[in-house]
Amino acid sequence: MPHKEKHHTDRIGWLRAAVLGANDGIVSTASLVVGVAAAETTRENILIAGVAGLVAGAMSMAAGEYVSVSSQSDTENADLDREREELETMPEAELAELKAIYVGRGLDNDLAHQVAVQLTAHDALGAHARDELGISELTTARPIQAALASAASFAVGAALPLSATFLTPIKAIPWSVSILSLLFLAILGGVSAWAGGAAVSRAVVRVTFWGAIAMLATAGIGYLFGVAV
Repeated sequence: MPHKEKHHTDRIGWLRAAVLGANDGIVSTASLVVGVAAAETTRENILIAGVAGLVAGAMSMAAGEYVSVSSQSDTENADLDREREELETMPEAELAELKAIYVGRGLDNDLAHQVAVQLTAHDALGAHARDELGISELTTARPIQAALASAASFAVGAALPLSATFLTPIKAIPWSVSILSLLFLAILGGVSAWAGGAAVSRAVVRVTFWGAIAMLATAGIGYLFGVAV
């Protein structure tokens, strides 16, 4: 009886965008809030700056992800079009190319030829896309999915330090937002690592370390200059 295996590569597209968005939402908004609060401004000004950062950041993340992933998608489509043309104009050369790939992966010459012939007969473009170009259904670029995941996760991430800002006494905002944001980052790192099947502890340390560096830098600027940053 075959055993059931659980893999996570089908989550790569949306998981990467969601983790990036949530992490950026927490770090950038918390850093902004801490920097503004360190300048000893009013709660209203801190919240206005934080909300503006949330909206601008979410839109920026969506646009950036859409543009970057669209570029990847355009490159993939161009490679597929080129491969489709080569399969029509030089099928024997493409068959030999596919055979050479399988020989390089460890098959003997005769078996590699049989595999290449059968896969070409079944789906020639799919075989070359997967084995020559490294393009598959699981990892293909999806610009709209990436943009929506980034924008939504950024907004959720940014809302966490903003909530802490609203509920915390103004004098305690820099410390409370910093501590709570690091806790949020640790949770995010753990959940994202678990969802991707990776080591949880390493992800938690990595994300909290860089989040702490960002907030320390902006808080230092706020304290040093006494102005909203």
